[in-house]
Amino acid sequence: MPIKRTPLMLVVTSLLAGCAIGPDYIRPTISMPDHYLGQTAIEQRHAKAATDFSAWWEGFGDPQLTRFVMLALEQNLDLAQASARITQAQAGLGAANAALLPSGNVNAQSTRAYQSVETPLGQVLNSQPNFDRYGNAYEANLGVGWELDVFGGVRRGREAALAEYQASEAGAMATRLAVAAQTADIYISIRGLQSRLDVARRQVQTQQELLSIMNLLYGKGLAAELQVRQAEGALAQVRASVPVLEAGLDTSMNALDVMLGKPPGKYRKELVNVVAIPIAPQIALTGSPGDLLRRRPDLIVAERHLAASNARIGMAIAEYYPKLSLSGLIGSATSVSSGNLFTGGASQAAGVLGLRWRLFDFGRINAQINLAKGQEAEALASYRLAMLRATEDVENAFSALVKREDQTDILTQGVDSLSRARGASFVAYQKGVVSFSEVLQADENLLRATDMRAQAQTESARAAVAAFKALGGGWTTL
Repeated sequence: MPIKRTPLMLVVTSLLAGCAIGPDYIRPTISMPDHYLGQTAIEQRHAKAATDFSAWWEGFGDPQLTRFVMLALEQNLDLAQASARITQAQAGLGAANAALLPSGNVNAQSTRAYQSVETPLGQVLNSQPNFDRYGNAYEANLGVGWELDVFGGVRRGREAALAEYQASEAGAMATRLAVAAQTADIYISIRGLQSRLDVARRQVQTQQELLSIMNLLYGKGLAAELQVRQAEGALAQVRASVPVLEAGLDTSMNALDVMLGKPPGKYRKELVNVVAIPIAPQIALTGSPGDLLRRRPDLIVAERHLAASNARIGMAIAEYYPKLSLSGLIGSATSVSSGNLFTGGASQAAGVLGLRWRLFDFGRINAQINLAKGQEAEALASYRLAMLRATEDVENAFSALVKREDQTDILTQGVDSLSRARGASFVAYQKGVVSFSEVLQADENLLRATDMRAQAQTESARAAVAAFKALGGGWTTL
């Protein structure tokens, strides 16, 4: 005997089949090279071994740097905002999950009315024997409703909400990585500026000593006024560089305080003592460009946004199809007395099978589908671009690190040579072999080379920070 297929059976069959309208998401494949261009040079660097890649800041061997990074990860307000965004996305996911389930509500009411006898209704009722102008009504109901997700539009909505929640989690990790890297970068910049200030102040002292000697010799008629004025000009030039460096140092210290979630000046006392510029550690876990897809949280964010936009195409297509809903009500109502509320005569029930179909609205639905497809195409392009820029970040950081370290080595040799040259020039001047302008030139060359070396040391350490950030170090894979 053939089985009769009722509409309800068709609905249940569709639900059990779990089909959902729209394209199923497939993570796009991006062709990437097996190695970075600068990977060989990075692996051949002569540097001390780094610590755990997830805590790369410890590899610099600076306890104060580690302390400030950990404080930033605890106190930074950007991280507080990211945490709040996770809460919001989690709420959206909860609402999407709830949309798949039946909803129920209970309502009850009690009414007491006093009927006017001056109205037409009141006059008719008042003409009846034993008419009571007071009336009581009681009602209690349990209502249940369920939108049947026959074509999967609601399920696609849940997919989109889940992807957005995952994107918010990865976004928080991206913020965490950025906060750690920016804190380390600011700290290294502070130490670099302090080192340059120390060089400039020592040079000021040296130029002051030279000026004193020139004034002494000029007073004895052993030096020309031109030499005195040259010494004064050289001193002024060195002094002029100090306020600029001091202003940059103040700005960096203020930026560090804000990164730590505190007003400017909070941690300045801890940075008064000048210490060496942190040395860039070894970068052992470079991996391959393809590894960035799981190691960089910002790429995970872009990929999850792509998945969400894909699910929204299904949500839009589902509007082509009818929406079915079931609702029911059971309860009790009476207008006589509360004692009769839950008796058989007061009981009431209702069942409704609802249908909503945008049958003559296909033009708007087409526009919504095209919009969703356009957003998905934009998200795909954004994902691919993010991947390319991620590899660019790594390559740039690798190149900057290697080249800046080469520059540091060259400048170190130059500073040693210029230091000896400066001493030799002053001795030669005292013997009358060279002019005083040559002594000043030797001082200027030494100052410039020493300052450039401090800058190169700072930039090499900053490039190491950028490399760790670009590689996605400093967080745990989701």
